[in-house]
Amino acid sequence: MEIIKEYVEALIRLCGVAGPAVPVVRHVALVIVTLLLAWLSGLLCKRIIVPMIHKVTARTTAVWDDILLNDRVLLTACRIVPALVIWQFLPMVFYQFHFVREVLERLTAVYITIMMVRLITVFISAFTQLETSHSSSVRQYIKTFCGVLKIVVIFIAVIVTVGIVFGKNPMSLLAGLGATSAVLMLVFKDTIEGLVAGIRLTSNEMVKKGDWITVPSTTADGVVEDISLTTVKVRNFDNTIVTVSPMTLVNGSFQNWKGMQQSGGRRVKRVVYFDFRSVKAVDDELRNRLLQGGYLSAEEMEGEDANIGLFRKYFEKHLAARKEVNEKLTIMVREMEATQCGLPLEFYFFLRDREWINYEHQLATIIERVYVTAALFGLKIYEQYPEQ
Repeated sequence: MEIIKEYVEALIRLCGVAGPAVPVVRHVALVIVTLLLAWLSGLLCKRIIVPMIHKVTARTTAVWDDILLNDRVLLTACRIVPALVIWQFLPMVFYQFHFVREVLERLTAVYITIMMVRLITVFISAFTQLETSHSSSVRQYIKTFCGVLKIVVIFIAVIVTVGIVFGKNPMSLLAGLGATSAVLMLVFKDTIEGLVAGIRLTSNEMVKKGDWITVPSTTADGVVEDISLTTVKVRNFDNTIVTVSPMTLVNGSFQNWKGMQQSGGRRVKRVVYFDFRSVKAVDDELRNRLLQGGYLSAEEMEGEDANIGLFRKYFEKHLAARKEVNEKLTIMVREMEATQCGLPLEFYFFLRDREWINYEHQLATIIERVYVTAALFGLKIYEQYPEQ
């Protein structure tokens, strides 16, 4: 240290400066040199080292190195280098000003701690972007675990920062947290509960990204876009975004349509009401009309005394013959309990296409067929005010 001091002072005197101004000029010169070296070190990292790393990762066939060593990670690491240079030069620059040196050392240490935390969190975020061969539920579980890890890192960084600012040992601060644990539990109650609920959601595979869910207690009815520790983001079919807390899903109830999406069809359960006055006994004229039209055979009409019974048999046969209906799943047209609004028939079957628009179009075509063919059997759809 003394050698550097004498060397700098000698250079200053060679420049024509003498007397009491030498120490002042020396400190100013050392500060300028330190800042210049810090700036050059950061520039060296950004302009030379980072492009070199990019060239190396680009030559490899692996994808993980491109993700883990992306621009955010490398540039965040570059911001730490100038602070390390300043940290090393502070004892030499301010060796006579102990108070100033201590303050600057603490500020520099706090900055380095913050940037280290940012580097770790950015690296963890990059890690969650890695495409793996695991299922989406496992990837979501990894994402949740990484979120927990970020919280732990930030918590430790806060303790270390407080210890640096007040000149205390971080371990002693951690030991002192035991007395305030009740207060911390009260303050972070919602965060902790949301964290536990988020882990339960992902670990038990209750819901995952891409699932269609309906939450009766909220307006959420759409596709899950993202699951974090504290929120579940759902995009409704009207393109509105609804955020639901994991606690709402765990403690309440919600409907996951994943089973329908993975099955062989999407269910149709539609009721049509028929006028009681149109329900009549089967006569020869109706039998002949159905035989000639190829709607039912003589064997299929046996045992049915009412036209609505023949209509039920015909439409079950018609549904089984349609290519958009999955004949391997339940196909049923059943008569339900009579009401003041007429005699209800429930049409129960499954469409192969589960996509919403196609599903609605195919369903409408089939129900319209009900309205058209009912008259062939002498049936009328119930109308509340037919005289109008």
